[in-house]
Parts: sequence; structure tokens; C-alpha cells
Amino acid sequence: MSRPIQIKKHPFPSLLYLEWTLLAITALTAVIPPPLARFRPKFPELSICGVFPDLSVCSILPELSIYSLIIFALMGLKLPAKNNANKVIYTIIEILLILITGLFGERFARLFPFLYIILVTRSCLIFQLPGRLFVTTLSFTLFLVTTQLKYQLFNFQASPQAQERYRFLILNSSLVFGLSLVFVLLMMNAVLSERHSREKLAIANEKLGQYVMRIENQATLEERNRIAREIHDSLGHSLTALNLQLETALKLWQSNPGKAETFLATAKELGSKALKDVRQSVSTMRSNPLQEQSLEGAIASLLENFYRSNGILPIYQINLEYSLSPEINTAIYRITQESLTNISKYAYATEVKLELTTTRGNLRLIVQDNGKGFDLGQNTTGFGLHSMRDRTLALGGEFNINSALGCGCKITVNIPLTRLT
Repeated sequence: MSRPIQIKKHPFPSLLYLEWTLLAITALTAVIPPPLARFRPKFPELSICGVFPDLSVCSILPELSIYSLIIFALMGLKLPAKNNANKVIYTIIEILLILITGLFGERFARLFPFLYIILVTRSCLIFQLPGRLFVTTLSFTLFLVTTQLKYQLFNFQASPQAQERYRFLILNSSLVFGLSLVFVLLMMNAVLSERHSREKLAIANEKLGQYVMRIENQATLEERNRIAREIHDSLGHSLTALNLQLETALKLWQSNPGKAETFLATAKELGSKALKDVRQSVSTMRSNPLQEQSLEGAIASLLENFYRSNGILPIYQINLEYSLSPEINTAIYRITQESLTNISKYAYATEVKLELTTTRGNLRLIVQDNGKGFDLGQNTTGFGLHSMRDRTLALGGEFNINSALGCGCKITVNIPLTRLT
């Protein structure tokens, strides 16, 4: 707690009301008329002025006791909770007010132990457990000292029989008072522990809500990235091939219309495929892009389309000893598709090699071309490369690119199969 505990923000209003009730009972003794002489107890008032009524200061001390009680009550409206020094000073002032009320308050002295109970209750709100134990022990000690002092004063005018009765009364009251303080301390510790647990639970729930929001935002972002990858990998490949077919048809339209028509027909097929890819992307690409094909057959179709679009017959070797999960099949298909798309767009290659093998629990894909290459320090931020890398890392694999200007490009993907079985 960093701010003082005020009446409007008191953690336990019911305790504050109980405190006011005890103070009201204590103050009520000041206005109750003294009993008639024949009904007065055999014991004098348990205060200094009750024993020595002729003292000159006794005319002032009762009013001082009333003021002390009022100040003690008002102090409960605002408890210190920020500075340890303020807490100690606050407690010392409370103890002094209790002593004034108990020693000089005449009829207030009858119920002054109530003030110690209130003191312990307040200490539980402002101190940690060591401080609470110290205040409780100090309260009981002061009660014993004050009671012993009154007993010494009482011995001046009491008979031996009355002294014996009073000694027995002191013993019983001390025992009851000590047990009351222990009960109050245990009750307050239990209440505060329960409140602390509820506060921790509320904080945990708030953090959990924040984590849920973060997870939802992260899931939304990942889903958007996934859809973007699907659009880029599928639609981008089809549109690139379509553009190449149309460019070739335009070049041959005048000189060789028959061959140009063949390229236009291929472009129409690619356009239909692109439309199909768009529909799949709009539906968040939940279906399998291989469309019930084997991975070998799907990659063979990609290589055939690549040859038809670029006039380059890829050299490929596919050797899969294990059946792969749909997640791996989709990732390998998309990575191969993106690699061929990049070669079509940028490589200006005359030779393309592809190798897909499984050995000793590991899947390896190599796509290599002899094109113009690129500088790894400047051209690794494209969405296509990020898409291939993300797909590989999502499966716990490794993604590597080796390229240099004029030296072609080699993409290597290694995916451990043992982690995914």
C-alpha cells in the first residue's frame, strides 16, 4: 500500500464500525452518573485520581482523558501506510493516548482494555506480521504494567482481604485480555491473508485477461500472415507464369500466330488456376493445396508448369522413404512453388536442379539454379523468402540460402521428422 488508508477507502469498513462501537461504549461510561453510595463497589475507581482524588491535577485530567479518547477515535479515520517512520510515530501517539485515558480517566479506566484491542486491530492494517506481533506483545505488557501500577495504588487503602480479591481479579482479567489479543491478532491475520489472496487472484485474472488478448492478437496476426503467404505463394506463382505466357504470345503474335495461340491457351489455363487460388485464399486456404495428390505428383506438376512457362526442363530427384504428414507436404509444396516462382521472376537461369530426399529421420529439399544470383546482404527481406523461412521454422527445421552475384542461388531446407512423429 502506497497511500494512507482513509475512511472512504478503508479495506474493512465493518472493522471500522466495530471500532467506533467500542469507542462509543468506552465514551458512554463518561456520561453515566456514578452509582449511589450504597451500590458502589468495594473497589475504588481504577485510576490515579480515583485513588488520590485530592490531587490538584485531578480537576484537569478527566477532561484530558476525554480529549485523548476523541483524538484516538479520529486517528482511526486515516491510517499511515507509506512510511515506516510515520507508522511508528502514529503507534506511539496511540499508546500515549491510551495510557492517558487508562491512568487518569477514572470511569474511562474501566473499559480502557478495549483501546488496546483497537490498537492491535489498527496495527494489523499498517504493519507486517513482525510489527503486528510486537504491537500485540507491547499492548499486553503495558496492560500488565498499568494494572500492576493500579494494584500498588490500591494497596494504600485496601484491606488484605480486598487486596487478595483484587489480585485474583487482575489475574483473571489479564488472562482473558491476553487471549482476546491473541484472538484478534489471529483473526486479523486470517482476514488480511484472505484479502491478500483475493487481490493476488484479481491481479492474476487481470494478467490472464491481458495474456488472452495478446494471444488473440498474435493468433490474428499469424492467421493474417498465413493467408498472406498462401496468397503470395499460390496466386503469385500462377500470375507470374500467366504474365510470362502472355508476353511470349505477344512476341509471337505477328511472326507465328499458331504458336502464340498455344501460349494464350496455356495462359488461359493459368488464369483459371489463379482464379481457383483466389477462391481458396478467400476461404483462408483451409483445404489441402495438393488436392489429394501425392507430394511427388504435385511437385512434378509444378516442374512441368515451370517448363511450359520458361522453356527450362528442371533436373529433379525425389526419393521419399517415409510417408509425410499433411503439414510437411503443404510446407514443402509451397516452398518449392515459391522457389520456382522466384527463379522465373529474377534468376534468368538456364538450368534448375531439385532434390527432395528423406534420410535418417530428416527431410531435405534443395532447389538450385545457375542464374544471376543476388547479394545476401541486400535481398533477403522479400516476402517470398520470409514465407519459406517461416514455414521451415514452424516445423522445427533449418532454412539456408547460398547465393552471390553471378553464381546462381541454392536453397536448402532440412526438417527433422523425429520431432513430428
